[in-house]
Amino acid sequence: MARPGTKQLFLLFTLSYAIFAVAGKSYYDILQVPKGASDELIKRAYRKLALKYHPDKNPGNEEANKRFADISNAYEVLSNSEKRGIYDRYGEEGLKQHAASGGGGGMGVNMHDIFSSFFGGGKMEEEERILKGDDVIVELKATLEDMYMGGTLKVWREKNILKPAPGKRRCNCRNEVHHRQIGPGMFQQMTEQWPNSHVVCCFGGASYSPIFLSQVCEQCQNVKYEREGYNLTVDIEKGMQDGQEVVFYEDGEPIIDGEPGDLKFLIRTAPHNRFRREGNDLHTTVTITLVQALVGFEKTIKHLDDHSVDIGSKGITKPMEVRQFKGEGMPLHLSKKKGNLYVTHDVLFPTSLTVDQKSKIKELLA
Repeated sequence: MARPGTKQLFLLFTLSYAIFAVAGKSYYDILQVPKGASDELIKRAYRKLALKYHPDKNPGNEEANKRFADISNAYEVLSNSEKRGIYDRYGEEGLKQHAASGGGGGMGVNMHDIFSSFFGGGKMEEEERILKGDDVIVELKATLEDMYMGGTLKVWREKNILKPAPGKRRCNCRNEVHHRQIGPGMFQQMTEQWPNSHVVCCFGGASYSPIFLSQVCEQCQNVKYEREGYNLTVDIEKGMQDGQEVVFYEDGEPIIDGEPGDLKFLIRTAPHNRFRREGNDLHTTVTITLVQALVGFEKTIKHLDDHSVDIGSKGITKPMEVRQFKGEGMPLHLSKKKGNLYVTHDVLFPTSLTVDQKSKIKELLA
C-alpha cells in the first residue's frame, strides 16, 4: 500500500483540527472575543476575565481556578502573533507540534507568571483606570429549558456609533501642569487637560496663572453620533444562574477619546408552567387522588429535556408531603453535577361522600 503524500497528510491534519474545533471551545470563545479581535481588545478581555476568576477572588473554587487557567492559556497564545497564526491555521494540535519542534508553544503555561507580567504583581491588582463610555445593562429572559440544556437567544441591538464628521473639533488632548498659590509660600500643583493653544497673561511684570482659551484642535478629527442597529446572538450556557451576566466587551455606549462601555445581559429565568427553580434545585407539584395517597400509585413526569422521572410510591403519601429526587435538578454551571428535584404531593379529596361510602370507610379504617 502506498504511503500517504504531503497533500493527504495535510488534509488529514486539517480534518483532525476541524473535529477538535467542533468538540470544544476555542481560545476566542474563552476570552469572549471575535476571531478577528485586535490585540488591544484581547488585552482588555483578558484583564477583565483574569480579575474576575483569579484564585485570590475565588478561594476553594475549583471551577474558577480551571477557568482562570483556560483564560491565561488562551491569552498566552492569542497575544503572541506567531502562536496565534499557527492556532488560527492548525488549532491546538498545531501549537503542540510547534512546541515539540523547538519553536515554543502555547501549552503548559504558568498562569500566575502571565498574570504577574500583565498586572505587575502576583497578587490581585485593581483594574487600571481608563476613560470609558457607559455600560449598558439589559435584562434578558431565558426559558428554563435553555437554562437546563443550553441554548441561544437572538437580540436586536441599537446603539450610537462614532462616525467621522467634517472639520476639526474642540478637545482636551494635552496635559498641562500648573501651580496655584493657596497661601503665603504655599503652592498647589494641578495637572489638567487643556487645548493645545493657550495665552499667558502678565500684568505689571507679575506673572499670574495662565488663562487658557479653548480652541479648535488641528489634530483631532471631528466626529458625530449615528444610530445603528444589528443582531446579536447571546449564548445561554447550561446551568447558568439566575442573574448571571453575559458580557459583550466594548459594545456599550461609545465615548470620544476613550473606550466604549460594555454591553451586559443579565440572564433571568422566565416563569415556567410546571417547574420552579431555586438555585440549583427544581420544585414541582403533582396532584394525586385520596385513594392513591392511601394505597400507593405509579406516575411519571416529563422533565425539561423530555426524559421521564418516576415519582410513584408504594406507601402512604400525606397531603403536601415533599419527596426528594437526587440529581434530577438543574445542572451546575461549568460542572457535571446536578441539583435535586423536589415534588410536592397535593392530595385531591372528594367533595362529598354517600352514607354507604362513609360506612365502608369507617369499617375499613377501624
